[in-house]
Amino acid sequence: MYVAHRIRLAPNNVQATYLARAAGTARFAYNWALDEWQKQYKAYKTDPTLPQPYEAALRRQLNSIKREQFPWMLEVTKNAPQLAITQLGRAFKNYFAGRTRYPRFRQKGRDDRFSLANDQFRVEGNHIRIPKLGWVRMREALRFAGHIMSASIKRVASHWYVSITVDIIDPPVLPAENQGAVGVDLGVTTLATLSTGEMFDGPKALRTLLSRLRKLSRGMSRKVNGSRNRAKAKLKLAKLHVRIACVRQNSLHQLSTSITRRFHTVGIEHLNVKGMLGNRRLARAIADMGFYELRRQLEYKAGWRGGQIVLVNRWYPSSKLCSSCGYRLETLDLDVRCWTCPGCGALNDRDVNAAINLRNVAVSSTASACGGDGTGLARKRGVKPTPAKQESNSKGNFS
Repeated sequence: MYVAHRIRLAPNNVQATYLARAAGTARFAYNWALDEWQKQYKAYKTDPTLPQPYEAALRRQLNSIKREQFPWMLEVTKNAPQLAITQLGRAFKNYFAGRTRYPRFRQKGRDDRFSLANDQFRVEGNHIRIPKLGWVRMREALRFAGHIMSASIKRVASHWYVSITVDIIDPPVLPAENQGAVGVDLGVTTLATLSTGEMFDGPKALRTLLSRLRKLSRGMSRKVNGSRNRAKAKLKLAKLHVRIACVRQNSLHQLSTSITRRFHTVGIEHLNVKGMLGNRRLARAIADMGFYELRRQLEYKAGWRGGQIVLVNRWYPSSKLCSSCGYRLETLDLDVRCWTCPGCGALNDRDVNAAINLRNVAVSSTASACGGDGTGLARKRGVKPTPAKQESNSKGNFS
């Protein structure tokens, strides 16, 4: 299983300058390769006898000309330009497979990053050795033991981070209380409502800091392009965006850890978040909650503890269905938070009732997998094969 640990670096001024130069080299190589790819593909469409562009050929082409045309590339690690072109080849592969959009050119300030192969760096304690730079201090040690696959160094606002991917042979076995199954209903006012009646309010980081965000955005827009004052204002705005993201991530990590530590089976709706963001009245609030990120964290953390996530069909009427007798309402407006069941007379809280129905579907789906009758409304998710990214944590515990 691949796990990526993201750690903040503490470089001095000379080291920070080198990291910025390496990121700029990687960005230039990526943009050069993308431009060459487009030119060669256009020529191929005109004359099919010409070879099609591909990643390995572009890497060889850059190696043949960089000593004469781009000698400054030799000042940084060779991985910076080479792996950038490799990432471009992977981007085109995903594009032709229909998984992503067409690759776009990288921009300074937005795409300040470069990657390292596992044979080009070494990690010892709280330090990482980068080619042509030396040892750089990390804010904490690598928490995972296994075969190190790669590293990616990126600048976020004014800080540098390294994301180290490790192939773990024996995944961490974390204790779980195993309180059974639970249903999780997601909402805009309350981030998550559990079938046990617990409610977790979202941090609403964007909503809390929106006035300051607007003020800094207006201030930056009034600065002259290319001026030093505009660069300062842009950095302040970037730091605020990072703070908003960190507050949101911290809240989601605490919630997902609490749920997966206590419950073995978690039922959650398979929401169409992209479609929900099309509602201009609720898009900001939905994006501020981080529904998909919470589901992603629940999936890989449940896998670590041997649990499972059951995704319930998005069309399942969890809010309209009475959890006591099964009576289904025809309509239920969003402003109705409590309703009385016409069938049994039970008073149902909208969110708690939906969470209980999600838990029942999760239990039914688990029983179906063991040989019982199922509802066909859900599908289980086991351990995710994709890397599970871990943020740096001063406590040294699994998030």
